[in-house]
Amino acid sequence: MLIQKLRLQRGWSQEQLSDISGLSSRTIQRLERGQPASLETLKTLAAVFEIDLNQLQEPTMDNDSHLNQETLKRDQAEILAFSHVRNMKDFYIHIMLYVVIIALLFTSNLLMTPKNIWAIFPAVGWGIGLIYHGLSIWPKMPIFNAEWERREVEKYLGRKL
Repeated sequence: MLIQKLRLQRGWSQEQLSDISGLSSRTIQRLERGQPASLETLKTLAAVFEIDLNQLQEPTMDNDSHLNQETLKRDQAEILAFSHVRNMKDFYIHIMLYVVIIALLFTSNLLMTPKNIWAIFPAVGWGIGLIYHGLSIWPKMPIFNAEWERREVEKYLGRKL
C-alpha cells in the first residue's frame, strides 16, 4: 500500500510508474495489492521515489509503542480506503461495459430482428447483477448493515458494546 500511496502523492498512474521505473505494470499492480517484492524491485522503486530503501520495507511491530499502534491504525484505515476506491473503480468500469455492450446488443437486435426485442433479457439480467454490485460497494440498506448488526448484538446482550 505504501507504493500506491507514494505513486498517488506524485499524481502518477500505474503505467507512468511502470515507464519511469522500468518495472512491468503487472508488477506494480501486484505490489500495490500487498504482495511481497524482491530486493531489486524495492531498490528500483526507492530510487524512483527518491527515498531510502528502508522506508519501503515493512516496519517491525513493537506492540508496546503507542506510536506504532497509531501508525498501525492509520495504515489499516488507508488500506480500507484504497480497497474501497479500487472497488468503486471496478464498479464504474462495470457500468461503462454494461452501457456499451447493451447498446451494441440493442443496435444489433433492432437491425437484425426488429420485431423480436430479445436484447431486453440480457439487459435486465445484467442490470440486476449491476445493482447487486453497486449495493455491495455502497450498502445503504436500512437493515443488515454494520449499524443494524451492532444494535442487534446490543439488544441480545442487553447492554452497550
